Amino acid sequence: MKLISWNVNGIRACVNKGFKEFFEEIQADIFCIQETKCQPEQIDLVLEGYTSYWNSAEKKGYSGTAIFTKKKPIAVTYGIGKEEHDKEGRIITLEFKDFYLVNNYTPNSKRELERLEYRQIWEDEIRKYLLKLNKTKPVIMCGDLNVAHQEIDLKNPKTNRRNAGFTDEEREKMTQLLKAGFTDSFRYLYPEKEGAYSWWSYMGKAREKNVGWRIDYFIVSNDIQKQIKEAAIYPEILGSDHCPVGIEINFE
Repeated sequence: MKLISWNVNGIRACVNKGFKEFFEEIQADIFCIQETKCQPEQIDLVLEGYTSYWNSAEKKGYSGTAIFTKKKPIAVTYGIGKEEHDKEGRIITLEFKDFYLVNNYTPNSKRELERLEYRQIWEDEIRKYLLKLNKTKPVIMCGDLNVAHQEIDLKNPKTNRRNAGFTDEEREKMTQLLKAGFTDSFRYLYPEKEGAYSWWSYMGKAREKNVGWRIDYFIVSNDIQKQIKEAAIYPEILGSDHCPVGIEINFE
């Protein structure tokens, strides 16, 4: 089974920058996107053979997630059941026979770390949510998690130490999640691979120079880590300030 995740930074713009071409070429079984920045009725996006699920923010033109899947799920859940966290359209969960899929667009802590406190609460709630799901069946969570976990996950760790996405607090929350029984699929297969990034600033030719961050992930329950066959990053795919990431995982 092939799964793809991509922060498209506005699906309406991305559709005009190669989204459909990549979508058709990659032939994913499930394709998750974050930062849709639109309601489904605001875009005419027909993807043959796929069922779509959208969770848009109350605030128009902001945040939002969507999933396109060839295989219809048993159940679909929007949000995590907590009103204060569910207004921004950041979570969609699909239940399948063998696993839960959680598409997650984690809030950015922002400049001056004005949202760091909220981010900490969010991380704790998401971890509880994943652990609850994991009691029933394994979980695959993907998305823009807005954190570079280790120094190897960004080009300039020293100068970004207190910047959003690389604070000690955010990194510690990722550590706690992994210690709770989950695996970072890319680092599981490529523990020492450098220069593997999924986001680049639009400033200073960062992408051209590969001055980036790895902040897009597939996190899986430890129970299914050995079923991961491949974890990929697609830096050559343009259309957003993020590139797509993916995994191939076997379910018998």
